[in-house]
Amino acid sequence: MICSILVIFILTSCVCGSFVVNVTQSWYHAEENHNISLEWMFPTSTDPSPNALHVSCEMLADERPFTLFVLYEGVEVPEIQDERFAGRVQWDKDVLREGRLRLHISRLQTNDSGLYWCQVDTSYGRNYKECHLKVTAVKDRPEPETTSDTRLRWIGLYCALGLTAALLVPLFYLCFANKTSDHQNKRYTRNTIQVIDPLSVCTETV
Repeated sequence: MICSILVIFILTSCVCGSFVVNVTQSWYHAEENHNISLEWMFPTSTDPSPNALHVSCEMLADERPFTLFVLYEGVEVPEIQDERFAGRVQWDKDVLREGRLRLHISRLQTNDSGLYWCQVDTSYGRNYKECHLKVTAVKDRPEPETTSDTRLRWIGLYCALGLTAALLVPLFYLCFANKTSDHQNKRYTRNTIQVIDPLSVCTETV
């Protein structure tokens, strides 16, 4: 009896040891409000019956488990899913027969960061694998200018140009007036010098 139990234990260990679950990547990075796909791979069997397939996926955050996805006898069980993932997790049925479990998580949140692991149970083996997801907050982006903001900016620019022109016109006028006055004074002085009679100057001197 003891020998039989040992044989069964050894055979079970061998089956589990040969049944390996892997992930396409160990670390995932994404921004909040984006979508992401997590994928696990496991060996397939010649038995296509989905009734022998059970999948349980959970997310660990702050040492608390949250049920992400459950597949029992090839059928999804959304009732067990944690409410934080309700309506945000989809899976590809077509690739499941190829030994690939692909989960799509939409509308990511920063509290979705954590350790994700999936355990696959079949009639020919059982194993699990984990991966990490880091969701970062969206960086602050400048808000696009509205039509009213653009219009106010153009109005301010026109007012500034008008004020500048109003200040420059009198300045140009004063400069032109000063130049005209200087030019007239020079002409008057030159004409006055030309009108003076040199003989009268000499007579007055004598």
